[in-house]
Amino acid sequence: MRIAIVNDMPMAVEALRRALAFEPNHQIAWVARNGAEAVQCCAEDLPDLILMDLVMPIMDGVEATRRIMASTPCAIVVVTVDREQNVHRVFEAMGHGALDVVDTPAIGVGDPKEAAAPLLRKIFNIGWLVGQRGVRERPANAAQRGPAKRGGLVAIGSSAGGPAALEQLLKALPANFPAAVVLVQHVDQVFAAGMAEWLSSASALPVRLAREGEPPQPNQVLLAGTNHHLRLLKDGALAYTAEPVNEIYRPSIDVFFESVVRYWSGEAVGVLLTGMGRDGAQGLKAMRQQGFLTIAQDQESSAVYGMPKAAAAIDAAVEIRPLHAIAPRLIEVFAQ
Repeated sequence: MRIAIVNDMPMAVEALRRALAFEPNHQIAWVARNGAEAVQCCAEDLPDLILMDLVMPIMDGVEATRRIMASTPCAIVVVTVDREQNVHRVFEAMGHGALDVVDTPAIGVGDPKEAAAPLLRKIFNIGWLVGQRGVRERPANAAQRGPAKRGGLVAIGSSAGGPAALEQLLKALPANFPAAVVLVQHVDQVFAAGMAEWLSSASALPVRLAREGEPPQPNQVLLAGTNHHLRLLKDGALAYTAEPVNEIYRPSIDVFFESVVRYWSGEAVGVLLTGMGRDGAQGLKAMRQQGFLTIAQDQESSAVYGMPKAAAAIDAAVEIRPLHAIAPRLIEVFAQ
């Protein structure tokens, strides 16, 4: 992959150069010292991937991400040295289309190859996502559902652009929303708790990480909180599982949606929001075939029209709606 680095710190740039050197197939397209340079460089020479710092002079990484995704979209990974201090900026950047976030590799501490591994793994996964290599079509799961569950469930999947989309959607749901809400967002587990806290501060409903063994409950929002897949079990409890181990999307939206098809017998709605790639499309189709209402975000309101587009292409969505119209529709469904 041709990879660009946007960072004003020479030590951080050197750390990224050293990390990328462990993979001979990667080459550095260019280095920009601030967001304004990055926007200009993208207009002249679009790379396959940008490693974007957040805190820079002239134009920060959040605004640079917004401008690049609006004019010359490409894959962006946020690279930060202090995720706790920058958690809100991380999710702002992801709201504008950044795909993921990773710590800056350390220099001079421990095994340098081991320090580079998390970044290289992210890049490997994004190579699959961008190229859509090895995409596996899953057949609709027609297995019999388990015991009936009381109440309703909203199953939501999102990826690039998802944090901001989820914030807007959750803001529009009332505190007495009667259904359980479960979110599967492509985000590394080290940032999941910060994302739940960030979403909860904007929502009338409490948002927290889903715990192993608990069932979804009305009037609360649960977020998948690890790099393992979240799924429903036959008894209605939530569980984390490493299987399927070869799934490139972690946590996988398809895995969760298909477990809803298999084991949820109450009212349910599947929602697929903005994101790059195809994760969630097959699961949403399985939900539709099982009689559940399925909604995909429309192109105009999507930061990245990948996953919803894939769902629309296979007729997985009963309804295609702009983001602002999804929460009112959910309220309408469960008010009945």
